[in-house]
Amino acid sequence: MDGCCRKIVIAAGKVTKMKKVSFVIPCYRSEKTLEHVVVEIKNKMKQLTNYSYEIILVNDCSPDGTLAVIRKLCESHEEVRGLDFARNFGQHSALMAGLRESRGDYVVCLDDDGQTPADEVDKLLAKLDEGFDAVYAKYEHKQHSTFRNLGSKMNELMTRMMLEKPKELYVSSYFAVRRFVVNDMIRYENSYPYVIGLVLRTTKNITNVVVTHREREEGNSGYTMKKLLGLWFNGFTAFSVKPLRIATIIGGISACGGFAYGLYTIIKKLVNPAVPLGFSALMVAIVIFGGMIMVMLGLIGEYIGRIYISMNNSPQYVIREKINCEEIK
Repeated sequence: MDGCCRKIVIAAGKVTKMKKVSFVIPCYRSEKTLEHVVVEIKNKMKQLTNYSYEIILVNDCSPDGTLAVIRKLCESHEEVRGLDFARNFGQHSALMAGLRESRGDYVVCLDDDGQTPADEVDKLLAKLDEGFDAVYAKYEHKQHSTFRNLGSKMNELMTRMMLEKPKELYVSSYFAVRRFVVNDMIRYENSYPYVIGLVLRTTKNITNVVVTHREREEGNSGYTMKKLLGLWFNGFTAFSVKPLRIATIIGGISACGGFAYGLYTIIKKLVNPAVPLGFSALMVAIVIFGGMIMVMLGLIGEYIGRIYISMNNSPQYVIREKINCEEIK
């Protein structure tokens, strides 16, 4: 039976529709690991007879032979689909493209390097079946480098402060969501998407499951310090105006400090008329007016930030080619 079709199960005279699972995998420099990940998904889904599935591979303009591997997988496995980007847009844009192409009742996103265990996807699906809207894999022993672990901690702090992520919730690149969550996520058409922010703005009915985190078999992480900083900046500017509010608060505090210092200078002059006021008066003026300017810039930035969030029409991605996707409408 075609992998795109919904299978029907007849049990005890009752006809039920099998849930379909869409696996979305952003691909970059994964020519040596991608085939193993796909085979692992197929072997696991053969055991999960209550689900049908599809696999969507998104090539983020990888400079190695990843696209050739995707073509080969699409030719040999009817349930595998491929998308090829015209240039590198980043992991989150690749996820958005895969989400839009998916047709599953549940959508599972995972990495292309084999570190996220596809053979434990049943743990995530079980939580969705329990009624949760989103499930994130949690790793007790991460096998990332020190640099990546530091980046993860910074990302954790940023999402808690800027996106109001619950403290007890752990977020990772291995997660599963229901169809209605995906439908809301793909409404976001502005450039530089941030998937975690899209999930958090859609639902709070989220949980974690513990899975194994494997060591990287081939190559190194594609996230450099520049990319991580860009991701964090995108996260708190695309889905939060808190940085602008922080600037406003700092401006207000500076202005109050300036006025307080001005009062102190006046009192000091009254107590000791011999004290020269030139330098003190200059500092008071700088602090007061500097603080007022920051307040104004913060208020203006608040509006500009909202306009930016709403009106930026740069493309999230550009698809050069779709592979084995003709039957998807």
